[in-house]
Amino acid sequence: AEEIGLKLRIEDISEEHLKIVQNPPHGYGKNMNPCIDCHMLMIKKAKEIMEKEGFDFIATGEVLDERPFSQRRTVFEEMEKTLGLEGKIVRPLSQKLLKVSEPELKGIIKREEMLDIRGQSRKIQLKLVKEFGLKEYETPASGCILTDPEYAKRLKMLKNINPNFDGNDSEILRNGRVLFEGKTIFVVGRNEIENKRLESLRKPNDVMLVPDFPGPSVLIRGFDNKIDEEIINKGKELLLNYSKKQNKDPLNSIKEITGA
Repeated sequence: AEEIGLKLRIEDISEEHLKIVQNPPHGYGKNMNPCIDCHMLMIKKAKEIMEKEGFDFIATGEVLDERPFSQRRTVFEEMEKTLGLEGKIVRPLSQKLLKVSEPELKGIIKREEMLDIRGQSRKIQLKLVKEFGLKEYETPASGCILTDPEYAKRLKMLKNINPNFDGNDSEILRNGRVLFEGKTIFVVGRNEIENKRLESLRKPNDVMLVPDFPGPSVLIRGFDNKIDEEIINKGKELLLNYSKKQNKDPLNSIKEITGA
């Protein structure tokens, strides 16, 4: 936005988005990605801003048929109807292939200046990047973490043991090796950055295992069950399994951190 002289404003929709991830009305895509409901949430938020601040319409970067689940013509039309935005959403990259919008009819924007991109090819977008002289551009592979198969697998397991998981619960799944055992999660840090991140995500009822020798930290989180000595010992075993160097008495060289 800065490169082309536009003011960027970021709105936090994380809490509302979490509820959608937990239970999406339109279901998930290939993994744990609730794309339709996610897009609807963003457009709903944009509608609130539009109406409150007196804007004329909403523009998105969506491309017709780029995503088979969420960017179909029927989905676009359903979104507009459900959100009470019929004719008020402009998708400049594909607008020539879609119904004429209200701002086009009013002469606010010109249809001939819109594009007719369709499908997954990025050739035209890359051409536009060069024309505008943009230096930063996301590659097709860079996307939502919820589409990542490995992360989605972890999140499904988390949802199975705790349907009302929070943002912190989902975040620890991104920061290390993760093992589920019953209703307990063990997360083993893979480097110093992850170790520190896990420490910052620790909840009062968690147990954090930290060695005084070179090795990973282990975060233990239980749902509906107490973290007893057996579980802690399991965490220590994991810590030692992933430690390259150990003291002569390693088990007594691991600190247990609990509480706030």
